[in-house]
Amino acid sequence: MTQTISPIVKPVLFVLTSHGTKGATGEPTGYYLGEVTHPLAELEAAGIPVEFASIEGGEPPIDGLDLEDVVNARYWNDPAFRRNVSHTPRLADADLARYGAIFFAGGHGAMWDFPASAAVAASIRSIYERGGIVAAVCHGPAALVNATLGDGSYLVAGKRIAAFTDAEEHAVKLEKVVPFLLASTLVSRGALHQPAPEWTANVMVDGRLVTGQNPQSAAGVGKALRDLLLAAPAGAA
Repeated sequence: MTQTISPIVKPVLFVLTSHGTKGATGEPTGYYLGEVTHPLAELEAAGIPVEFASIEGGEPPIDGLDLEDVVNARYWNDPAFRRNVSHTPRLADADLARYGAIFFAGGHGAMWDFPASAAVAASIRSIYERGGIVAAVCHGPAALVNATLGDGSYLVAGKRIAAFTDAEEHAVKLEKVVPFLLASTLVSRGALHQPAPEWTANVMVDGRLVTGQNPQSAAGVGKALRDLLLAAPAGAA
């Protein structure tokens, strides 16, 4: 894939889960492919560079490998993409000053390692407090559950957000498998959760925080992130 890189926009760091099982069930999970490829397509089409990291580094586990999805198939068959997502650095080793935004992809695995990761919390605080953008989709907002600012307040407090709803978790019959219900937990942190009907696209932008409800929202999160980045003054974050 060829692209023209925007000279004024810093790269976006895509963060993927390293957790590969659904709790005690032993069933496989990981990051959801479409929640990476669809935002990636929107950013790359605008010339915005993207780099990858994961919690533990190396090759993260994958879920939702739907190759009938033409965007998934395009990237999955691209050697450069496959190389990038199979050789990720650890998030803890990332030079955060290089990035204008950070994006947390979903997949049920995120529910286990995103909230527990000190690197996740540190990266969100660093990028957001430098004026950068924080974005997440579906279960990716699990990264926001324990994310606090320098004054100790939760980043999501008082902010309008979208995330995988409790109703959607019940619909996939994993409400007793996940370690917590994502939407309810974010509300307990002060978030103003804005749910849409199950499996419909729903993207919320509150300042420099961009969130999406489910896989159907992935492209919309990418578009919103693109628009914020291209609107930002040169050199921001």
